[in-house]
Amino acid sequence: MKRQRTITQMREKGKTPENQLSYEILGLQEKDLMLKKMQDIGNKLEAKMDNLQETLSKEIQDIKLKQEEMQNTMTKVKNSLEAANSRIQEVEEQISEVEDRLVEITDAEQKREKRLKTNEESLRELWDVKRTNILIIGVPEGQEREKGTEKIFQEIIAENLPNMGKEPLTQIQEAQRVPYKISPRRNTPRHILIKLTKIKDKEKILKAAREKKKVTYKGTPIRLWADFSAETLQARREWHDILNTMKGKNLQPRLLYPARLSFRFEGEIKSFTDKQKLREFSNTKPPLRQILKELL
Repeated sequence: MKRQRTITQMREKGKTPENQLSYEILGLQEKDLMLKKMQDIGNKLEAKMDNLQETLSKEIQDIKLKQEEMQNTMTKVKNSLEAANSRIQEVEEQISEVEDRLVEITDAEQKREKRLKTNEESLRELWDVKRTNILIIGVPEGQEREKGTEKIFQEIIAENLPNMGKEPLTQIQEAQRVPYKISPRRNTPRHILIKLTKIKDKEKILKAAREKKKVTYKGTPIRLWADFSAETLQARREWHDILNTMKGKNLQPRLLYPARLSFRFEGEIKSFTDKQKLREFSNTKPPLRQILKELL
């Protein structure tokens, strides 16, 4: 009854059950088509998702492989650095050992040089002491032609050291001018070399001359000196400028045997064997450093 009423209403509106069915069929077909399209889209999306997931999986796998490679590389680099550091440490230890050895060798060499220098000085002093020679400085050239060098020496002894004249005459082994040529530019006469037989005679004469302080020959000032070795004379000459400067500053300098500088400073007697030690001392004394600034 109800269906009949619905059919009647549809006919009144111009619709028939056949048309309605067609509409419904069409609607279902459209829904099926849309559903199919959606399924196709879903399948495509799913395929793309699968491809994307596969791609991501590959990329992740590649990243993991690269990470492992980097980790291995870093491990190798770390091992290499550790090996290099260990080698550097070994080399540094070897260098330190070599440096220590060099210091030991340098110290030993310095000690050896110091011993050699001490031995040389001792030998030179012994040689100087054993030399029986006396130098007479300041006697004019030509005097020996008239009287002979030995006679000049005897006159000097008689004039300056009369007490020695009362003793037995000093025995002379040799007497002559030193054998270097007269230079036109040289204003001073050559030294006279007196070679005595006994060392004690040389020491006695030189001591008496030092005590007299002023020695002359016929009224002309002369000097009697020990005939030192060439090395001793050179060492004494090196103090010459400093001696003159100190004399001008009233430091009372003296040249002690063999070549030691002595002077009075700040009320005390100071003595130095070489310029290096004098330089080190003057560096602690500004007034003295000022005096010797151009000489050391």
